[in-house]
Amino acid sequence: MMVAYSPEIELDSVDQKILQILQNDGRLTNAELAKQVHLSPPAVHARVKRLEQKGVIARYVALVDRQKVGYDNLCFVEFSLQLHRYEQIQNILDKVTSWPEVLECHNVTGEYDYVLKVAVKNTQSLEHFISKKMIPLEGVAKVHTTLVLKEVKATTAINILDD
Repeated sequence: MMVAYSPEIELDSVDQKILQILQNDGRLTNAELAKQVHLSPPAVHARVKRLEQKGVIARYVALVDRQKVGYDNLCFVEFSLQLHRYEQIQNILDKVTSWPEVLECHNVTGEYDYVLKVAVKNTQSLEHFISKKMIPLEGVAKVHTTLVLKEVKATTAINILDD
């Protein structure tokens, strides 16, 4: 069965299986991947290249355990804007997304306009991030921080397979 995910990208069940496997092990060799999807290595290579060229596979990365490298605090920082002018919003987003502590930035609905996923080494680093970076940021009206006590589930894998 073909599934249309966008006007230009169709994924059959083999493409879906390839994506599901690569999301769990991006270092898998082409030969090992071919064995798992029951195709020849050249056929799998062509499919993976097509998925890369279409942007379905955006990039390959190493997922680092933040706690093992000293980043013990994971936080969600929500903030509201004073005004919703394009230029001001763009300036704020350019600044915020350039900060290395910020792992993710999302425009959201609800009480706040944006939510940041932030990793810092300790509460002192968090206090510095909030008081020296977020609060002085021109155009930010309100900041709210939530400290994660325990990560129950964290994944980057999207369920590609049809149910």
